[in-house]
Amino acid sequence: MTVSCNEQDSPAANDGREARNTACLELYQVIVRVGWIFKTETIIMPAVLDAVVDSGLLRGLLPVLNRGGQSLPPLFVSGSLARLPQKKWALIRTSLAMAACFGVLAVAWGPLEARRPDLLALLFLVLYAVFSTAIGLNQVVLASLQGKLISPGHRGRAMVVSVSVGSVLAIVAAVLLLSRWLGTPEGFPKIFGATGLFFALAALVPFFLDEPPSDPRDEPESRRGAPAMPVGGAPAAQGFLGRWVQSARQGIGTWRRTLGGDRALLRLAVVAACFSAVLMLFPHYQAFARDRLGSRIGSLLTWVVVQNAATGVVSLVAGPLSDRRGTRIVLVWLVALSSATPLVVTLLSFLPQALAVDWFWIVYVPLGLNPISLKIFTNYALELAPHPTEHPRYVSIVGAALAAPFVLSPLIGMAVDVFGFRHVFVIGAAVIAAGAVVALGLPEPRRA
Repeated sequence: MTVSCNEQDSPAANDGREARNTACLELYQVIVRVGWIFKTETIIMPAVLDAVVDSGLLRGLLPVLNRGGQSLPPLFVSGSLARLPQKKWALIRTSLAMAACFGVLAVAWGPLEARRPDLLALLFLVLYAVFSTAIGLNQVVLASLQGKLISPGHRGRAMVVSVSVGSVLAIVAAVLLLSRWLGTPEGFPKIFGATGLFFALAALVPFFLDEPPSDPRDEPESRRGAPAMPVGGAPAAQGFLGRWVQSARQGIGTWRRTLGGDRALLRLAVVAACFSAVLMLFPHYQAFARDRLGSRIGSLLTWVVVQNAATGVVSLVAGPLSDRRGTRIVLVWLVALSSATPLVVTLLSFLPQALAVDWFWIVYVPLGLNPISLKIFTNYALELAPHPTEHPRYVSIVGAALAAPFVLSPLIGMAVDVFGFRHVFVIGAAVIAAGAVVALGLPEPRRA
């Protein structure tokens, strides 16, 4: 009988390997989080686009590009990622791609801002789409590494360390640097440069992971006979497009079989689709504060700090609770509480303008739940997967469910322009709350 590498290792060696890998993955996420605060999706990115072209329709494209890039490409490559013997090299490549996107934007911003704002807006949207693809692949690889290298009962603790420490350091970086750059003519290139620099630094960490190569013989019997994406030897007449179409058809068939065979995953996908309303609405919050309440660009720093502080505090509760009680109960509560964000904005709209703008920072307290919620969605998908080789597919399917409703995002932007913010925010809150109700029916994987 052949004994795998993992079976030969002693328990002490396995514990030491997991401790080292956990520390590396925590450090990686801390560095990424510091870089992320300079491009906060809910605040900085919409403000960057509005600085070039103030349009609700274009602002509504941001969530489409964000979730579409993060969700669709991982679906097509999840099978290939699952077959990689070592995944840390893919984490390095995707991190460098993330850094390159902001490096290009930092260089191009100055020459195009004054002369060709139309081209700058187009370049920004294109790079944002490319970055979203890179981060989507990056998150699937990172989730697969966590599923492979960190046991389920320790993932909550790893989230606490990475999010809480990362939030503190990110807030310090924002106070020291972002406060000086916001509102200055040359500020945005510096913000983009800092973002790219931190992502590039994060790419160095995976070199130190102690990742044992995966053994293809560990793949479950149900997957061994599955058709694989052709990698060579195809007829010349078939061409790249033909191979891509064939791979897409095989992938769609696999996703349908996976969803049809796992009711819990299907229910989780419905919850994720409802939760996506949170992500579709966030670009409009800062626009509401600017257009209706007269907030100034300096307020962005306060909102960024509040959101990251809330994320760090919530992780201190959500992480240990998910380790002790299971991921399901944490997911239900996070989705339910996330419905408060659009309602808070709506309530503030009824207050006097001067009072509402002074208290608008409170909107970003429940908005700080978003990063934790997305991590919990990932952790729950990892626990649902019947085998580690299924981790990329399960995570990518949940990501696709988050992205599917985003085809409506430009319509939401148009609805904001036509009907106003209040109606859109109230409907969004109802959709998110419906997701929490559906989540009540999810099983607890650890009991199974």
